[in-house]
Amino acid sequence: MSAKENKDLIRRYFVAIDRPNASPDILDEFLDPEIVAHDPVPGFSGDLGGLKKLFTMFQRSTPGYHTVDDLIAEGDKVAGRVTGYGTHEGELLGIPRTGKEIRMSGLVIWRIKNRKIVETWVQNDTMGLLHQLGVLPPVGKPSAESRIR
Repeated sequence: MSAKENKDLIRRYFVAIDRPNASPDILDEFLDPEIVAHDPVPGFSGDLGGLKKLFTMFQRSTPGYHTVDDLIAEGDKVAGRVTGYGTHEGELLGIPRTGKEIRMSGLVIWRIKNRKIVETWVQNDTMGLLHQLGVLPPVGKPSAESRIR
């Protein structure tokens, strides 16, 4: 596939997963059955089954959408900057529903073979998400515990 075709695959992937009530089976259209996610979210495996469970958790707990902010392609790899937007409507990684609007950015490298994603490397702004949900104090503001000496 050309660099343009690889980038188009990634764009179509996000359109598909952002559809309301999308089934985790939509991932079969884009992910190779033997996919390896090198940076799985704790508690989830980096294989197709784990990625479907992760998809379901985020879809239920933080319904929303993504923007593909940048894509760069070379050879069989696409690198991108993606931002997810949603509302914290259900338990997320053990954090009870807050109802807060959230935004999380991430950097991803996808390796593509035979029109499917076969490997991923992901770095998300998890700390920023935890700040938004009130699990961690805002940056630059010490917690009450750290002020007590």
